[in-house]
Amino acid sequence: MTDTATPKPATTSEQDPFADIRPYHDDEVAEVLVRLEQDRELLDTLTRFRLPGLTQRFPWLARQIARLAIKREMIGVKDVASFQSRIAVYMARMIHTTTTSFETVGLERLSPDTPYLFLSNHRDISLDPAFVNYALYRHGRDTVRIAIGDNLLQKPFVTDLMRLNKSFIVPRSAKGKRAMLAAYQSLSGYIRHSLTHDQHSIWLAQREGRAKDGRDGTESAIIKMLTMAARTADKTRPFSEAVSELNIVPVSISYEFDPCDLQKARELAAVANEGRYEKVQYEDIKSIAAGISGHKGRVKLVFGEPLKGDFETPEDVVKEVDRQVLAYYTLYPSHQLALEKLAASRPQLREEPRLASALDVSTISGAERATFENRLAEVPAELKDWWLVQYANPILNREGLSIDLDEKLDAAEATDGEKVAQ
Repeated sequence: MTDTATPKPATTSEQDPFADIRPYHDDEVAEVLVRLEQDRELLDTLTRFRLPGLTQRFPWLARQIARLAIKREMIGVKDVASFQSRIAVYMARMIHTTTTSFETVGLERLSPDTPYLFLSNHRDISLDPAFVNYALYRHGRDTVRIAIGDNLLQKPFVTDLMRLNKSFIVPRSAKGKRAMLAAYQSLSGYIRHSLTHDQHSIWLAQREGRAKDGRDGTESAIIKMLTMAARTADKTRPFSEAVSELNIVPVSISYEFDPCDLQKARELAAVANEGRYEKVQYEDIKSIAAGISGHKGRVKLVFGEPLKGDFETPEDVVKEVDRQVLAYYTLYPSHQLALEKLAASRPQLREEPRLASALDVSTISGAERATFENRLAEVPAELKDWWLVQYANPILNREGLSIDLDEKLDAAEATDGEKVAQ
């Protein structure tokens, strides 16, 4: 085998119609691990991070050390479950070093024997599903298969690692309506197959891309995609039955601090000022690394109630998912203090009755305020409002309000404002 290895292309067949997008099977793990040990880009990535001096002087030696380290780390890894057990060790370490606390609520209302589609708000590229998986693992439950956009799979070793960790591929790069339709039909079919045939739970974000402005909301296109396979198989099947089959459980994840908040502020400002934002190469991979290593403060994960009832339209499903995500979202002092900062120069915020309790910061400790102020002090002046609005928006969203940075406060659209009240 050469020093640079690429994944063997999967081929779709009648026996394995989802081979191109599904996670790896247990009988594929050994081959993938050998491939990873020989992947030069992975080895160079590891050595630049862990052995920068040696990498510059003796790259071949640094590469060999990294290869031996991977081989040693993977001793005893024979299947997907044992691979994830290794990941759980690193998750526990990450939680210990980068969070103040990690709390899970709501799993007790879910059957351990039922496959669910966990539909989650989306703040961090990799940590949202990782926290869901760790919560399930810690409670002795099977982990989920994770939907991941193909835009993140920019290197073969990243694809291998993700698919070893039970990720399946969401097509975002398909070109043309016909290609996109075929790709999403396959995706919908795989999700349905996983839930109904394999009896295996799924994690999926409620929207494409992170909620960079702090406003969580489900895209109706996601619901249409999820029900596509069932309705294609039986065009007479009621929409409500297609929804019930999925066992959708809304999940609300709350971070006291977002390690990527400054980068998100830059992106928000660029879109507002220039009309668009251009990502640099491998920016998403860097965001994944920043999310894992950065301080998050308190983190809380709440599993909602499975969707039951007669949902007649995708919009009905959207409304219920959003109601639960917003209702279960935990508001931390960081959210209140951000709103206080924005309200200082915006009378309409200070005078809004629905924000009175959120603007009462009397119970916030001096230490909590100091932590917030220290983070804010690191933000460039031109980005401060964009940074603050990410933390203030969860409060405004829950109260049915929205704010732009031209000092205009409006009633939010029904997709935001009426969800919690109904």
